[in-house]
Amino acid sequence: MIDADLPAAEAALSAVSDVVDAGCAALRASGPIDENQLLAYALAHAASARHAATSLVARSEPDARSALAACVFVADVATELNAAVWGNEATWGVSSDPLAAHRSFVARFSSAAALSQLAIAPPLPTLDDEFGLVRDTFRRFATDRVAPHAESVHRNDLDLPETLIADLAELGGFGLSVPERYGGFATAGSNEYLAMVVATEELSRASLGIGGSLLTRPEILTRALVKGGTEDQKLHWLPRIAGGEAVVAVAVTEPDFGSDVASLRVSATRRDDGWLINGVKTWCTLAGRADTVMLLARTDLDADGHRGLSSFIVEKPVDSGHAFSHTQPTGGHMEGRAISTIGYRGMHSFEVAFDDWFVPHDHLIGGDDGVGRGFYLQMEGFENGRLQTAARAVGLMQAAYDEASSYAEDRVVFGRPIARYQLTQAKLGRMVAMISACRAASYAVAAQMADGAGRAEASMVKAYSCKAAEWVTREALQIHGGMGYAEEFAVSRYFVDARVLSIFEGADETLCLKVIARHLTA
Repeated sequence: MIDADLPAAEAALSAVSDVVDAGCAALRASGPIDENQLLAYALAHAASARHAATSLVARSEPDARSALAACVFVADVATELNAAVWGNEATWGVSSDPLAAHRSFVARFSSAAALSQLAIAPPLPTLDDEFGLVRDTFRRFATDRVAPHAESVHRNDLDLPETLIADLAELGGFGLSVPERYGGFATAGSNEYLAMVVATEELSRASLGIGGSLLTRPEILTRALVKGGTEDQKLHWLPRIAGGEAVVAVAVTEPDFGSDVASLRVSATRRDDGWLINGVKTWCTLAGRADTVMLLARTDLDADGHRGLSSFIVEKPVDSGHAFSHTQPTGGHMEGRAISTIGYRGMHSFEVAFDDWFVPHDHLIGGDDGVGRGFYLQMEGFENGRLQTAARAVGLMQAAYDEASSYAEDRVVFGRPIARYQLTQAKLGRMVAMISACRAASYAVAAQMADGAGRAEASMVKAYSCKAAEWVTREALQIHGGMGYAEEFAVSRYFVDARVLSIFEGADETLCLKVIARHLTA
């Protein structure tokens, strides 16, 4: 039996922090980030891992299993950082072997004994009664209402079941961040960010494609309206979002620009009492079923970067299937086609073309004051979307761990269950440490965002959690052996679903180089 040693973990984590800080100073002195991308990218992920480790240590209690998870995770972070620095000490601005003093700690908590001891089950963090009820409620909903549809929707690329929208609205899921005065459940002093994280994790545990993302799009529009909408817009749209009457999609990305939001070219041209939208958006998740699309368009073609962008609420008919086409009485046209994907199916991601599609002026978020403010309003929602994506990653990892652990107990190879083999135990133990750290980090960022901070940290928790989800789901599939490659086992779905996490809500490279690295060197 290996006892946790939180003081030693804190000391090792302090040394890790010193190396990261030295790397930040070296990057700051070396010139523009785009000329030092390898160092900047490595630093961004090292800082993200440090944040996750710090969050887990802070939530751990001596002699509890969470403390052992913290020690194992810190040892893992130190090992990864040491590998990144070794041979590149001058680039990072550190001396040779900067973590040498903590070698015995790393050896102890990366050992087979420590990992095997941790492999039993991820320790769930304690939540107070309010958020514990949120977790229990959404777990039951995910198990009873979402999970039964998950496999058939994924394998056959079906539409999101209509009943889920109505059921989730009845449960209050779409109103978690809508202020109480507008028909939602967010009250002064409450942490709706944490409620959203807990709910999203549980929904994602059942299905990323038809559960985990259902809350994200309405959440993005809700944040933008609360931040910059007119009072009339809030009174009209927020109750409809909370009640599930307005099913929301978000149209930001364009074929030629991806994560480069400031360079978007889809235009909105003023025409008397409204605007004409022209251009093509892509990766608009749920754009078929949605009747409400939050669209970011350029209202000033002469303005540089983000200054000429504005956000609109675009209404459209409800559609099913993989394509749609609509023409307005005034001649405006909208056409969409679903993009075939290897995973993340059910909600469908569309490419949508607009040709003189008319939008009334009162659908410009913020009205006259909203002209040119679209980028800022979009980021208000995207920052929380990144936190939600981390929660989605945690839910997916938890599901993969559960499947792998159960299968390992049942699968007998060479005379004993594979759960009794050291290598399997080590894999499961490392999964537990990663899941625990990512969950703790998402809770920590939720608390920061409730206090008006945490924007860079939201990118950090997304960056780390999404890459962790790729490893966890890959190893969960590997534990299944050949059956993991068979579609009849859910773990194959988790594996392909996990791959999208580092791409949407801000591609990993863009977050690391344009958000996290800039924050670290500011």
